[in-house]
Amino acid sequence: MSALKKYVAECIGTFVLVFFACGTAAAIGCDEPANYLAVAIVFGLVIVAMAYSIGNVSGCHINPAVSIAMLVSGKMSVVDFIGYIVAQFIGAIAGAAAMIPFLGKDCGFGANALFEGSIGKSFAIEVILTFVFVLAILGVTSKIENSSVAGLVIGLSLTLVHILGIHFTGTSVNPARSFGPALFAGGDALSSVWVFILAPLVGGVIAALCYKFLDSKKAE
Repeated sequence: MSALKKYVAECIGTFVLVFFACGTAAAIGCDEPANYLAVAIVFGLVIVAMAYSIGNVSGCHINPAVSIAMLVSGKMSVVDFIGYIVAQFIGAIAGAAAMIPFLGKDCGFGANALFEGSIGKSFAIEVILTFVFVLAILGVTSKIENSSVAGLVIGLSLTLVHILGIHFTGTSVNPARSFGPALFAGGDALSSVWVFILAPLVGGVIAALCYKFLDSKKAE
């Protein structure tokens, strides 16, 4: 599989994630319980759809936190890691930009926000949420026999972390997903976006190191 095809797949997948999932959050909001759950489910459904469409091309990371976990786990090269990150951010920016004709420039773009204005609390919850999400990905993709259900498991895991995380930060667990909307939302969303870039990366690295430790028993 050529590198370019993998990068294009990651760009498309991240575009779809931001446009459909963040777009749903921007369009209906999360104030009502039904809308809250709908947004969480849409994030999960996008992952399921993309996993079974581009998963065989790029692995369907569509998330720098997943890519850095794969890098730490030795499952991808530094060159591919850089290519994936660039592609993911381009896809996220395009996905956010595509909302403008439909929702306007003041739609909020489904951008993340600090919980109670606290950098510490927001950073901590994002690390925890990302850790759980990425750990699930590493576990389900570690066995070839899980390939038929991996996309469903990963999608449900993303729904899970959103059901809790939306209340706190809107749930990032994905630096690209956060950057694209923040770039167009501006203001506080853009000034605090570094939290939603760094925290998921930290969570992804911790998940990779933890899974390495837990999985090391196989070699003993």
